[in-house]
Amino acid sequence: MNIAVIMAAGAGIRVGGGIPKQFLTIAGRTVIERAVDAFETHPFIDRIAIVVARAYIPNVENMILKNNWKKVCRILPGGEERFHSSLAAIEAFKNSPDDNLIFHDAARPLVDYRIISDVAMALKSHKAVGVAVPAADTLFLTDGERKFVSEVPPRALVMHAQTPQAFRVSVIQEAYHNALADSHFSGTDDCGTVVRYLPEEKVFLVLGDEKNRKLTYPEDLTLFEKWLGS
Repeated sequence: MNIAVIMAAGAGIRVGGGIPKQFLTIAGRTVIERAVDAFETHPFIDRIAIVVARAYIPNVENMILKNNWKKVCRILPGGEERFHSSLAAIEAFKNSPDDNLIFHDAARPLVDYRIISDVAMALKSHKAVGVAVPAADTLFLTDGERKFVSEVPPRALVMHAQTPQAFRVSVIQEAYHNALADSHFSGTDDCGTVVRYLPEEKVFLVLGDEKNRKLTYPEDLTLFEKWLGS
């Protein structure tokens, strides 16, 4: 089974409105609703779990009823860090090691049919799949204080990570098992956890899309509305 896990536990409010950005409205629908809709309507997705802060669980319950979502099978409480949300999903589906968990940021409301299809198809021959777009700008690697350039990687080799990021349950479970044994572990990206703590499992990349960007700044809301209008 392909299980989409919508990561919506973040508390980021810098976009504006005094509420987490995934609950802001774009063209009449909340950001999280648009993200869930993309997976709810996709034929390759069997089930959906939504990871959200405990205080917003009632909001999500109301959304499920209002939207008549049929695939949403679990609402999971998120933790303080993003990887705690990943762990919540892994724990919830640990008894289905051969299923796939497809993690997607709720703050990426314009993920499209093609990306989800490509990820699902890639999971037929790979156990770890990421989504990325080529970097348009030169990137600097810096010293620890971000004051000096330490390296300039070839731009042709650099890509910007997006979501979904998808894994066989057994693979992501083992990667996090190894990660949690490292006292210095600090995870912000599931693919990064696999690359570092389960290096023998190669992460296959699917091409993303400019519109599959993460809601980060207030001006992103205007940009999303423009794209939706077109």
